[in-house]
Amino acid sequence: MRTHSCGQITENEIGSTVTIVGWTNKWRDHGGVVFIDLRDRSGLVQVVFSPEIDVELHKAAHKIRNEFVLQIEGDVRQRPEGTINTSLPTGQVEVVVKSFTVLNECKPLPFMVDDETDASESLRYKYRYLDLRRPIIQKYMIMRHKAVKSLRAYLDSQDFLDIETPMLTKSTPEGARDYLVPSRTNPGRFFALPQSPQIFKQILMVSGLERYYQIVKCFRDEDLRADRQPEFTQVDMELSFVTRDDVIAIVDDMIKIVFKETLDVELTEPPVRLTYHEAMDRYGSDKPDLRFGLELKDVSDIVKDSSFKVFLDTLSKGGMVKAINGKGMAGYSRKDLDDLTREVQGYGAKGLAWMKVKDKIESPIAKFFPEESLKALTERLEAENGDLMLFVADKVDVTNDCLSRLRNELGRRLDLIKEGVYKFAWITDFPIFEYNEDEKRYEAMHHPFTAPMEEDLETFFSVDASELRSPDSGLRSLRAEAYDIVLNGYEIGGGSIRIHKKDAQDRMFQLLNIDADEANDKFGFLLEALEYGAPPHGGLALGLDRLVMIMTGAHSIRDVIAFPKTQKAACPLSSAPSEVDAKQLEELSLKLDIVE
Repeated sequence: MRTHSCGQITENEIGSTVTIVGWTNKWRDHGGVVFIDLRDRSGLVQVVFSPEIDVELHKAAHKIRNEFVLQIEGDVRQRPEGTINTSLPTGQVEVVVKSFTVLNECKPLPFMVDDETDASESLRYKYRYLDLRRPIIQKYMIMRHKAVKSLRAYLDSQDFLDIETPMLTKSTPEGARDYLVPSRTNPGRFFALPQSPQIFKQILMVSGLERYYQIVKCFRDEDLRADRQPEFTQVDMELSFVTRDDVIAIVDDMIKIVFKETLDVELTEPPVRLTYHEAMDRYGSDKPDLRFGLELKDVSDIVKDSSFKVFLDTLSKGGMVKAINGKGMAGYSRKDLDDLTREVQGYGAKGLAWMKVKDKIESPIAKFFPEESLKALTERLEAENGDLMLFVADKVDVTNDCLSRLRNELGRRLDLIKEGVYKFAWITDFPIFEYNEDEKRYEAMHHPFTAPMEEDLETFFSVDASELRSPDSGLRSLRAEAYDIVLNGYEIGGGSIRIHKKDAQDRMFQLLNIDADEANDKFGFLLEALEYGAPPHGGLALGLDRLVMIMTGAHSIRDVIAFPKTQKAACPLSSAPSEVDAKQLEELSLKLDIVE
């Protein structure tokens, strides 16, 4: 139906007759001449209906509206002087219409199909087919395609096999709620949609296939946010006979190639390597944004010599006092500081203490500190005249989390975060276990198939079972062969070297207070496989949606997913989730008893 795409009409086509198809992007009448910008996926080109060339065509053009689908035949000519649009690839030329056909009309639009829109998210997703016409969203979809194409090509070049794993599988505890699927042929039993292909990809390694990958949908029934969806896509991989550094090297190489082929960006700096404890100490987060400084400083040892009760009480309860230097923020008014305090309290802190660095320290709490302590604080925070020292005192986890979020906010306020900059980091040496305060027991920080570091194996096997419910247990010191890759403050992937021997896997379940019967019920098919010559193996999963979001500069992973769910895990386009027919429930041997 066309000889050229709209975006292909350039100076090379001047003097030729072309046929193009697309949507009416804009319609305007300038002094009796009608101009239309015709748009398809490749771009847009200006077409001209002139009464001097054809009066009837010009008259018919007045019936065209935005988003009408047109087929146009016309001659390509140079735009008149003064009308050239240098911001468009087709801005040097225009198509003078000789004939056209309205292939389809369009109802009045619920919102304009432009890059900038004030339409609500729910309205955009209800009419997602219109939202997807917006050039910016199409750009995201095209970039996602290019990234996936590049990923596949790289993994194929490294002898990975693309192998599918089941979508209907067994419910296993992996950190989030499963999406359950009732079985009609086995009444009262349920499949689960996979939170990840973890167990199956390990079994593929036992099978001797050595290098597996899959670009795969995963499902987690959890509370949503801008970088989460109930169904999301992973670049999943597993390798046999590898160390942690082998996996990291492959991922580094792959990401370099993807950025070059997708964005034409050369990643020349190797990713920073930080242990988990280094990241938490310096940034308060295991996914730090390294595009700017503003590192956190533990000042507990300095403030213990003060008489400030808030700090002293926190330290006496095993908490900590940490601070950040707000560069050039000493001019903040009391109202500004109160607003900042409320923001930090919204993160979970009890409050925010502050000291302005001027000729002398200005602060309501300065009187509680000896001069030598004030001097020590400014030195540790490298604070100069005009800076603002900000302090949080609380439990270690709360302090780190609140100051990490404050650090990111200050990075934005102080314009320290530059667009188009990509700072990667590998976070390693994670704790194997984390303590669940509510349930008074230890849980796996990643998942229960993560191998301990070799240096910690003796403690792993010898730690006393009586310590399983003690928050000060030796379990806290055990480190995992786990690693996360972080980009610009987002975790974009994570993995580990896996446990490949059954005795170590049994011990892991014991330390997690999972007895043999429960372990066999939930993971029996993996545990048995480990007894049949399982090789050493490890892997990683990259979050494709999150990676593409960062690469495109989109504000949410929903913008880079063709048909996303809202923050309430609903699809306004299809009205899912929806009620089902009573007969369907009967076939599944189900009866609803909804608790209000």
